[in-house]
Amino acid sequence: MNSSDSTAKPPYIIKDSKIHGKGAFATRKIPEGTLIVEYEGERISWQKAEKRHAEKEGNSSHTFFFSLESGRIIDGGSGGNDARWINHSCEPNCEAREEKKRIFIYALRDIKRGEELNYDYGLQLEERHTAKLKRTYACLCGAKDCRGTMLASKR
Repeated sequence: MNSSDSTAKPPYIIKDSKIHGKGAFATRKIPEGTLIVEYEGERISWQKAEKRHAEKEGNSSHTFFFSLESGRIIDGGSGGNDARWINHSCEPNCEAREEKKRIFIYALRDIKRGEELNYDYGLQLEERHTAKLKRTYACLCGAKDCRGTMLASKR
């Protein structure tokens, strides 16, 4: 097998994560700046996303919604791909970028084979960030400077 064969494989696999549920893990070294995957799913309105969220059973804070600058939402739970399994971290190795109304996940730094891929969700909620709300969106990333929540700072 030559080296070009190894780069034809996907750069990640999905398996159980210590952070939360499932996660995406690098199958090889991923250099800084590499486009890893597009976040895909059904495009819906914010109103439809709120309705879907309200109708969910169980852990109501867990969604696969990704907000676009236009106000539209990508619902990775409906027609989505493996990008929906990339977990949050307060010290991420990836970042999500919106380009022409699409979301792409890029490596922020060199990522080692076997390392879990993650980005800072930076969830933005208008309501007051109470202790209860922060617990609802608790972060389990284990980073040295973990802020304890997936919510973005209101400051």
